[in-house]
Amino acid sequence: MDFAHSDRALELQDRLQAFMDEHVYPAERVYREQRAAGDPHVVPPVIEELKAQARSRGLWNLFLPDETHGAGLTNLEYAPLAEITGRSIEIAPEAINCAAPDTGNMEVLAMFGTPEQQERWLQPLLEGEIRSCFGMTEPAVASSDATNMEATITPDGDEYVVNGVKWWSSGAMDPRCKVAIVMGLSNPDAHRYAQHSMILVPLDTPGVTVRRDLSVFGYHDQHGHPEVVYEDVRVPKENLVAQEGAGFLIAQARLGPGRIHHCMRAIGMSERALELMVDRVRHREAFGRPLAAQGVIREWIAESRIEIEQARLLVLKAAWMMDTAGNKHAQKEIAAIKVVAARLACRVIDRAIQAFGGAGVSGDFPLAMMYAGARTLRLADGPDEVHLRAVARHELKERADEPAPEALPNAYE
Repeated sequence: MDFAHSDRALELQDRLQAFMDEHVYPAERVYREQRAAGDPHVVPPVIEELKAQARSRGLWNLFLPDETHGAGLTNLEYAPLAEITGRSIEIAPEAINCAAPDTGNMEVLAMFGTPEQQERWLQPLLEGEIRSCFGMTEPAVASSDATNMEATITPDGDEYVVNGVKWWSSGAMDPRCKVAIVMGLSNPDAHRYAQHSMILVPLDTPGVTVRRDLSVFGYHDQHGHPEVVYEDVRVPKENLVAQEGAGFLIAQARLGPGRIHHCMRAIGMSERALELMVDRVRHREAFGRPLAAQGVIREWIAESRIEIEQARLLVLKAAWMMDTAGNKHAQKEIAAIKVVAARLACRVIDRAIQAFGGAGVSGDFPLAMMYAGARTLRLADGPDEVHLRAVARHELKERADEPAPEALPNAYE
């Protein structure tokens, strides 16, 4: 395995880091002030300014490997770039048009969309003109098992009729969100993994109601995570993504890269939390000496650094496998990093909060917001337990054909 970055990747890292230092970090306070002064779900003007700056610097659609739409980077090349954006998770990903859930939706449209679907939805998304959401999780069922899904996509003449309730439809509160990719039951008599389909639903279609926004540990982010009701929503058959029954196939193609993007950004969040902690303990005193002189604080710093490096190596290995062996053959590694990176971020941010004391849980510093996001990541795109189950399944399958071991001799006989 060679994790050395290409010359192009190194150049992009330098360019992105300069953009963060010169524009993104100074914009964080402006972003919060503009949100507080207006509609909390309307994009603050500073974001559009950042997007214009990013485009002028060639920092745009870096996540998409297809040269015709994106930057043509490999997963291994994109990994450190996503990590850098994770350091300012609220604004940096969107500033370079690499924010979820649009990234996954753009990948779906690039891989499975018809030319007409790509022209209507993909192109505006690539240009950063609109936003989108993804309707998969449902409130009435255990969505960790997607076969429980109750929403329906029923053919009726030249249309499909969509009925159901989705929630955690991230992005749907943003007025720029114009379309949802909705997954639902289309053929209940088919094989378990061929019963579902995905369809494009414009959010202004009659019968679509964005009912309420859901808070995350009391936070409401700009784009929202709302509950969306689809009641006898009629869309033309040409809005179907790929073909009927392909919902699970599309979901796996979408969620694999999306999960690794989340993990990369989680490492960036962890790095910033560690930096904040180190700066804090160097300049605060308790019991007559700096906090940094306390043994327990030094353990927190050391453990955080070790865990970040371990997680980064595992993420890079997964990215390398996706590039060299393909997403299917990297399923175990993708599942593993989804668990490791989310747990890592929670631990490091929690230590930083503890080092900050009461300030750590306040809104004066970004740690509380970062923790809310990191803890949510242990559920988003599948809970830890589902990914642990997947890792175990792969391990058992790899040894399924081996003969049972002989009984070990009793050492005491």
